[in-house]
Amino acid sequence: MSLSTLPLSYCTNVHPGLTVDEVIDGLTRFTAPTQQQLGTSIAAGLWLAAPVISQVRQNPGELSKLATALRELGLVCYTLNAFPYGDFHSERVKEQVYIPDWTTEERLNYSVDCAAVLAELLPDGTEGSISTVPLGFKDLATASDFIPKCIDRLLALAVALDDLHDDTGRVIRLAIEPEPLCVLETTSETLAFFRQLYEVAEKRGLLDVAQRHLGVCYDVCHQAVEFEVVPASIQSLQDAGIRINKLHITCAIHIPQPAENVAAREYLAAFVEPRYLHQTFAHTSEGGIVSLTDLTRELCLNPSGEFATAEAWRVHYHVPVNAEQVGPLHTTRPEMRQALQAVAQLDYAPHLEVETYTWGVLPDGEKPNLVDGLTGELRATLDELARCNGE
Repeated sequence: MSLSTLPLSYCTNVHPGLTVDEVIDGLTRFTAPTQQQLGTSIAAGLWLAAPVISQVRQNPGELSKLATALRELGLVCYTLNAFPYGDFHSERVKEQVYIPDWTTEERLNYSVDCAAVLAELLPDGTEGSISTVPLGFKDLATASDFIPKCIDRLLALAVALDDLHDDTGRVIRLAIEPEPLCVLETTSETLAFFRQLYEVAEKRGLLDVAQRHLGVCYDVCHQAVEFEVVPASIQSLQDAGIRINKLHITCAIHIPQPAENVAAREYLAAFVEPRYLHQTFAHTSEGGIVSLTDLTRELCLNPSGEFATAEAWRVHYHVPVNAEQVGPLHTTRPEMRQALQAVAQLDYAPHLEVETYTWGVLPDGEKPNLVDGLTGELRATLDELARCNGE
């Protein structure tokens, strides 16, 4: 039982990049200098949007250029973030990040192509992982056959990944990433979906293939925002035979006693921004959980209903993972520590990746030099990993 011995990854979706040249520019300007400043090897968890994947699939020379750039910069890549399909840095992303969903051929074909690209970038002797959308966004997933269609597409991907292994010797696993207010949101919903997926797979003679290639990306702050008990959540996935193929090491915003904590709520109002969705949850005084689709200034400054009397708020806003507090705001860093300790007890080693994609939309007073910020996150995470390993 131990944590992954691969270089710690950080997700490059924090950098814009809709062409191969733009991806390489981000690696050159940010990833390589972060590795140099950190003083130890790191991995680039590449976000390759659909236009980039199309570019490298149509022109093998572009893929060779990307592989050469990684090698010359002293970087490795063993995982891709294939959650954002399009421009993750447009003016407004919000719920569009879940489109196309897993009922579509576009999502399936994009994922197959991502796997083919990753197979070319993987270091020898290393397995790969690809994180993806949690099927879709609940408000958009209204068709009666939504889940059966997702299962059909996912099993088609599992077969494609199995064929890729036969052809290349590369093992690549999909990591479905539960997220607040998505079709797969809570751990219980994830367990129920995988039971259904496995039942269908067994009927089609594909259970082994599905279990080998399909699992989850456990984003710590997503489950923390839901006020779930993270170690119990991870254990329930283990008990159900659902593999955590990737752990996103993340922290969200936490405000205890928001009614009394006026300074924190006023500070939180500065985090309202137009690009990303910031699902907001409250743990009510009666012990229930209520949610709003997005963070608003009105909520921060004039909370009402159960939010006004809640014991705590949590906001899906990725904040630096080395931060116990951001100004007067608390973070879910304790849950992040719990997740690392729980994963260290598994009988396999999920890929580990820091994923703070919000540096560019943080309020002005919270924006350090990006290389310094990334270095601080990775150094603190390496320290936590060392503690988990008893070092």
